[in-house]
Order: sequence, then structure tokens, then C-alpha cells
Amino acid sequence: MARPNGVVIVSERFWAFAAQDGGLRHGAMPRAAHAPRAIPLVRGLLSIAASLSPLFRAGGVAGPKERALLATGLLVPFGFVFLPGTLGTVVALALTAMLLGILFRGRTLALHGAEHRAIAAAEERRLEETWHGQALPSRLSWRCGTNFAALALPVSTGVELLWPLPIAPYTPFVLTVLSLAVTMEFWQAVQASSHAAARFPLLPGIGLQRITTREPELDETRLALTALASVLQRELALRA
Repeated sequence: MARPNGVVIVSERFWAFAAQDGGLRHGAMPRAAHAPRAIPLVRGLLSIAASLSPLFRAGGVAGPKERALLATGLLVPFGFVFLPGTLGTVVALALTAMLLGILFRGRTLALHGAEHRAIAAAEERRLEETWHGQALPSRLSWRCGTNFAALALPVSTGVELLWPLPIAPYTPFVLTVLSLAVTMEFWQAVQASSHAAARFPLLPGIGLQRITTREPELDETRLALTALASVLQRELALRA
């Protein structure tokens, strides 16, 4: 997760935030009970909620005002059903522009590329070379949330078209939650597959990353590597 002033690296158990001012914050990721994590669709929603934890938890990477703005941006769309069609579209576009402005301000685009480069360096066992600028792993990632967002659009369209019940005030909320859950199930199946062809649905997201990332400077890559090192140290300590 790239931020305007730093990089967040997240594993299943831990998160760490390395800031440009030299600060390093870290914490544990929330863990649901084993039973809900085994239920299809529910487990996907739990994963999404956990991924947002570093942003929304007190003492996390976002301040109170930003948390309130992001929460507003996530909840307000559920009220669009009560607006006339044209007005709803205008408000939705304005809200989308506001959220994009919040998420991609500052050096976020370059730090997004640095985040991907750091993770690729770990996967390719080239951490030291990447720290010294001798290796430049890709700034594009198959596991980026941008790919998930690109998948969510066609999935949500399909869920809406196949919805069998009459439209009611609660329908937009149900369709949104169901679409996210179905997308996460599809996403996890693609990520778990060892077949190269399984990555085909992620190609639109890879293309979109050329817009949502920039080539990072070495200091930006080192920032991401610092957060990565914090997470890896705690993960490896559990295995020792």
C-alpha cells in the first residue's frame, strides 16, 4: 500500500509503514476465527476488511481526518439509489475524483512502484542488489490491488445482470458486497493457480498499473525495502 509520504508492506500476520521522515510504525494484522475463514464469500470479505486495517485502525497509517474522509467515500455510494439518475452519476464522479485525489496525492505513484519493486526483490532473492540499485525488479505486480479493482468491474456488472430479485432500497448494498466477495474468490483462485494462462484476467490490471505507478527513485525503493524488512523479520522470527 503506497502512501503520499511512505510505504506500507503487509503480510498475513504483520504490517509495517516506513515514512519519508524516517519513522517506522508496525503492528499485527487482525485474524478472524478459523471457521469464518473457511466459508466461501465470507472469507473474501474478511480478507478485504483485514487489508484495510492499517488504514482505519487507530494508530495506523492514516490520521483521524483522512480515516473519516475515506469512510465517507466508502459509505456514501450506498445512498446513491435515493438520488435521481443524472444527479447520482454526477455525485458518483465527483466522489470518485475526490477519492483518487486522496489516494494518489504526493509521491504515491512512485512509492506504489517502489512497493512492487521491493516485494519482487524479495520474491526473486535480490534484496541486497535492489537496495544498492544494482537490480531493478519490475514496478508492475500480478498481486497488486489495482488488478483486483480491474477484476471487480466486470464481476460487479455480471452480478448486477444476473440478480434475480426485484430492485429494493437495500439492493445496491447487497450487490456491492456480493460483487466484492465474488471478485475476491476469483482473485484468490487466480493467485493460487500455477498455470500461466490463469493470469490472463489480470492483464487489464497490469495495464492500469502503468498509470497508477511511476518508476521509483532509489531512495523511494529503499523506503519500501525498509518496511518489507520489518515485516520479514517478524515473520521469520515466528519460524525460528
